[in-house]
Amino acid sequence: MSDTVEAFHEEFFNEVRAHADAGGRFMETTFLEDYGEWLVNAGELDTFDVAQYATRTSNGAVLDRVDGYGGDPIESEGVLSLSIVDFSPDPVMASLTGSDVTSAFKKLDQFLRKAFESNFREQLEESSPGYGLAELIHARRTSITRIRLFLISNRNLSSKSKEIDVGSLGDIPVTYNVWDIGRLHRMVASGRGKEDIQIDFLEEFGQRLPCLPAHVGGDGYEAYLSVVPGGLLSRIYDKWGARLLESNVRSFLQARGGVNKGIRNTILNDPGMFFAYNNGVTATAEHVETVVENGTTYISHLTNLQIVNGGQTTASIFSAGKKDKAELGRIFVQMKLSVVDPDRALEVVPKISEFANSQNKVNAADFFANHPFHIRMEEFSRRIWAPAPDGSFKQSKWFYERARGSYDNARAYLTKAKKDAFDAEYPKVQRFAKTDLAKFEMVWEGCPDLVSKGAQKTFGEYAKLAGQRWDKDSDAINELYFRAAVAKAIVFRNLERLVSEQQWYQEEGGYRAQIVAYTIAKFDHLLKAKGLTLDFDAVWKEQAMPPVLARTLVKLAEVVRPAIVHPDSTVANISEWAKKSACWSRVQAIPFDLLDELDLVLLDPQAKKAVTKDAKAVQKMDNGIEAQARVLKLGPSMWSRAGSYAAQRKMLSPADHSLISLAARRAIPTEKQSLRLVEALAELESDGFTG
Repeated sequence: MSDTVEAFHEEFFNEVRAHADAGGRFMETTFLEDYGEWLVNAGELDTFDVAQYATRTSNGAVLDRVDGYGGDPIESEGVLSLSIVDFSPDPVMASLTGSDVTSAFKKLDQFLRKAFESNFREQLEESSPGYGLAELIHARRTSITRIRLFLISNRNLSSKSKEIDVGSLGDIPVTYNVWDIGRLHRMVASGRGKEDIQIDFLEEFGQRLPCLPAHVGGDGYEAYLSVVPGGLLSRIYDKWGARLLESNVRSFLQARGGVNKGIRNTILNDPGMFFAYNNGVTATAEHVETVVENGTTYISHLTNLQIVNGGQTTASIFSAGKKDKAELGRIFVQMKLSVVDPDRALEVVPKISEFANSQNKVNAADFFANHPFHIRMEEFSRRIWAPAPDGSFKQSKWFYERARGSYDNARAYLTKAKKDAFDAEYPKVQRFAKTDLAKFEMVWEGCPDLVSKGAQKTFGEYAKLAGQRWDKDSDAINELYFRAAVAKAIVFRNLERLVSEQQWYQEEGGYRAQIVAYTIAKFDHLLKAKGLTLDFDAVWKEQAMPPVLARTLVKLAEVVRPAIVHPDSTVANISEWAKKSACWSRVQAIPFDLLDELDLVLLDPQAKKAVTKDAKAVQKMDNGIEAQARVLKLGPSMWSRAGSYAAQRKMLSPADHSLISLAARRAIPTEKQSLRLVEALAELESDGFTG
């Protein structure tokens, strides 16, 4: 990652230009999509849909404008998010002045106010993205509780620019957010792919939080107990929303911050007993500042607060206050707050979340960056060389980011020569993150409507699916699986480029992401109806789509498109229509004949079964070798301590004790014995053994 904002701008600008050229699209639209993806991954938006519309005067001056939105407000707790883009085509970074910011927000604000008027839509073409968005806003106007306006720019905000005060539309608060190239650079440079959550209680909420220290110095653990007023917790959630729940396993894998009816009823009908009935929240923070006044300790500042258990409690209090207008003065919530070192947050916070939620088992409970699924995928991506494409003699690898920003971090402090070598081994176009993998996989699972809902919702469902697969048979996550995942990435990204090149798309334009997702899902649906599957290894070996596959998918995309861009009578917004199962049902019903030449790139069930069986056998062998290497690396002294710990705790079977004694005597266990030793060690570690 570039050290200076100027270098980062140049790098990002060149990436956008490359993406635009490859897809045959305007740089401004590509920039908007790329930046929107960052905002989704950073937790600023649940989803991001492009919807570009502008009204111009006869001399070309823009009166009102919108470029994108953050999904249906009903699915975002009543929050409407609208975006306007400011893109400079100059490769040299330019300055974004205060007057530029004011002018842009004025145009976006004008569109917003018009959209609330019933007659505005009547002036628009029904096929216009502006019509669909205006229809959505008008239909949801009574459910909107907060409006967030975003200015997205590749210019650098001037230090002289002043913050814009919170505005209003009627009684709905309107906030203004500037995301310039400098802010994106700071977020990426942090290494976490998102901005820190900084809570100054006195400055932002007019009160500090009284607490009791719950730790004894010297053991490296810091914790506090507190009773949080319901109104304060609601205001904190109102400002940071689902970002507070990013490490909450259940909230992440299910509907984030869902409202619990029982909690809601207590708030409305028996608020005085809320503290007695509710279990409270478990939270973490990376840094806590406290002050002591008159013998009482107060929390004055928190960095990166995460509610790892109690997401429903928090969301229900917020909802009761906002939607039900409940009086929260008698609502108090107990909170256990653990302070976690930022360097260990990725490892520790998900575990706290898992154990805090252990009263109800969660599928794929710890499906975050440290889950063994992601670790194995990362290991594959670092050692498996992709075949050299035709006409090239250079092999390369596909870089899997199990933690966002790991690609940039890996090359950040390399010399120029080493950066060039890194880029040759891991080209930027061959990196993909967890959310990318989820998208590539879920279209082949018959879920294009889910994929159209955005990266976070798609990943939540994929996490459940992949976690279940891992629990059922971890050997199925093998090299064949990795190669197939890369092949799906190749198909998806190549189809994006091919769709952009088609005349029918260039004439009409828009909704490429939805067209690609539905086309691939429809293709797989047709194959499954015949008992067939794509030979993903053939795609892997070519590192490109075979020509017959490319021709088929392009033809199918043209057939699928009308079903997406012409919603039924119940939905006017095309992006929202693509998120519905009814859209997928319509696409599934479209007749389409597959080309006979496709047989060259298809597998029948018997062939697929044989390939899968062989891949599992290889993975089992690899697992044994890896376990044996780990046993030897840990050394006899560690195994001796493990044996003593197990004996004291009366844990493990006699056979396990014999194996541990074997390892403690420097003997070399077999691969099968090593696998059991690693499992036994995991049991001891879960009991508290630290080696």
